[in-house]
Amino acid sequence: MRGLFVANRGEIACRIVRTARAMGLRTAVPCGPDDGTAPWVALADVAVDVGPGLAPFLDPSAMVAAALAAGADAVHPGYGFLSERADAARAVLDAGLTWVGPHPRAIAAMGDKLAAKAAAADAGIPLLPSVELTGDDPAAWRPAVEGAGIGAPLLVKAAAGGGGRGMRRVDDLDDLADAVVAARREAEAAFGDGTVFAEQLVPRARHVEVQVVGDAHGHVVHLGERECSIQRRHQKVVEEAPSPAVDDDRRRAMGAAAVRLAEALSYDSLGTVEYVLDADTGDWWFLEVNTRLQVEHPVTEAVTGLDLVRLQLEVADGAPLPLHQDDVRLDGHAIEVRLVAEDPAQGWLPSTGTIHRWRPDPDDGVRWDAGVADGAVVSAEFDSLLAKGIAHAPTRAEAAARLAGALRRLRCQGVATDRDLLVRTLEHDRFLAGDLTTGFLAEHPDVALPGAEHRRRRPSPDEGRHLPGPTTDDDVLVEVHPLAGALWLAATERGTGPWPRVLPGWRVAPAAPPGAAGGPAPTDADRADLDDDELAALLSHHHAAIELAVEVGGATELVRVAIDRAQHPSGALPWALAATTSAPGRGRAGHVHLLALDGEAVRVRHDGLVLDAEAHRVGDRLWVSSPFGETELRLLPRLADPGAAAGGGGTTAPVPGRILAVEVTDGQRVAAGDVLVVLEAMKVEHRIVAPADAVVAEVLVAPGDRVDAHQVLVRLDAG
Repeated sequence: MRGLFVANRGEIACRIVRTARAMGLRTAVPCGPDDGTAPWVALADVAVDVGPGLAPFLDPSAMVAAALAAGADAVHPGYGFLSERADAARAVLDAGLTWVGPHPRAIAAMGDKLAAKAAAADAGIPLLPSVELTGDDPAAWRPAVEGAGIGAPLLVKAAAGGGGRGMRRVDDLDDLADAVVAARREAEAAFGDGTVFAEQLVPRARHVEVQVVGDAHGHVVHLGERECSIQRRHQKVVEEAPSPAVDDDRRRAMGAAAVRLAEALSYDSLGTVEYVLDADTGDWWFLEVNTRLQVEHPVTEAVTGLDLVRLQLEVADGAPLPLHQDDVRLDGHAIEVRLVAEDPAQGWLPSTGTIHRWRPDPDDGVRWDAGVADGAVVSAEFDSLLAKGIAHAPTRAEAAARLAGALRRLRCQGVATDRDLLVRTLEHDRFLAGDLTTGFLAEHPDVALPGAEHRRRRPSPDEGRHLPGPTTDDDVLVEVHPLAGALWLAATERGTGPWPRVLPGWRVAPAAPPGAAGGPAPTDADRADLDDDELAALLSHHHAAIELAVEVGGATELVRVAIDRAQHPSGALPWALAATTSAPGRGRAGHVHLLALDGEAVRVRHDGLVLDAEAHRVGDRLWVSSPFGETELRLLPRLADPGAAAGGGGTTAPVPGRILAVEVTDGQRVAAGDVLVVLEAMKVEHRIVAPADAVVAEVLVAPGDRVDAHQVLVRLDAG
């Protein structure tokens, strides 16, 4: 093997290229017309333009042609896309190239979950009751389920593919038919195979998986287990190794079962055998096999000290495994989080746009596998994963604390992410106790919302330690950050002038300082004809008030800020600025003084708390960051847009995407909550529902249509 083509993009392409280059391989990657500055393109030795959009990444012939054009003699599929497609592996091998993955027979056998269950049964691995749901008669599906001894709750699952696609939970058998239809549609769209089956669901389930690796010489070992129970929509959010629920005896049993299955398949690459573990009894059952490198592989690398991509490349090149089972040792604990461009507080709505700043703290001791950089464009066409953060420490508690701190210090500006949810999860009492199930996020919806009660709280004076000011992270994010941002803007807009002008793009309103006397405050018209000195004199008796929209964790608050001029006590600046605000719902006013300013760095004092923050502005958006986290501010227009309030309610596309299904017709009467359209964006289905009882006036889209964000999909008339 001399040259490697990575048939992927984003963070996993970066990850694979780094190891391949360290091994002395020439590297190549695919790219689209807009990917010229993408990080994976910059890292690779050469990139091949395969055309725009998702389609080329799903086309084995396109990837093989690109690999040949790049002069590569091996293809690594990464994960997703072609990674679990036997036809892709065959196409690569037929072209005379090396496929970095298991042989096509193993992929085909394990890619069909029903066939995988049969193979697991032959290997003596326990199975949950399941039954294939065949035919197009919904009346036949329920008897099939009941005849197999399966009751609600159950899962309808796609036999092909994975990643949570083509999967629906059914809590009432009356809803089985709808779930089967939806799962089939999604499976057909994602995998080209609409075969589904029903499987008994374990109410309090943990998701535990075992990493295996085999070579072409019949040697297979396992590398311990990973816990992946923190999920949403069957997509993993937090992963760790080892599992807090697995003791030595269970590890040996689960590992031995995984090895038996891999040996029966003559498995010759990396793979993952996944299990469901009952959180109450400790019983476990076979779930599926992923015949590829897993997204969460870094936690296994951290605790074993092995480079799994290197192992994968070596065995693909025909080398024997360099270790035996007794050589595998687990050291410490590792936790990984997936940072995605989705907003948990808004129902995990995908977020698209430009990454204006990507800056992990280089000293946080955390590994960041990222596929973005400053200027990267996040589109709705590809997966929403931006980066993975991995912390390794002697103990689980330390790994969680280290990772939470790194997330707070991370600068990721331009799109909404799940960063706050990840921090709240890592600090949640139940997570720290290791009491995990796949229902964790559903059972604790507060971790997705700002102002959650379990947020890290700073000690108050009556607890024996004088630490004035805000008592929670959210207090700092919503009270102090807006004030620090307003002062930074005021100072930087006017440099060293005696007073900041009315800031362009800000809504300005008169406001007298609390307890102050004097005549009416100056209006915008008054200010327009004044020079700096006249304005400074006029404002010396009045505050200038501005309003900001503060966005924290998806929630928006309007904050009124009054900026006051004062003599700087230290003389370090020719003037000092102070700001006062009352954030709605916060119950008290905040008051901040500017202490120092250096570029984007700003130091402020808030009720005795001195805080160093960083401000970054792009257009009408301002991000203020500190060790407590990051707040996005939106500068309001001076004059409100009279058409801003005119818009449809619930019948527009929340993000760009593709129409999967239209569930209504012109003239149909619908009730509030009825599904109108099913939209796919970032590999997730979004159900667009009627906001109220109405009559469908006009359906404006059809299945397969591409739509833009905020595009009207269905027009409704009052019913």
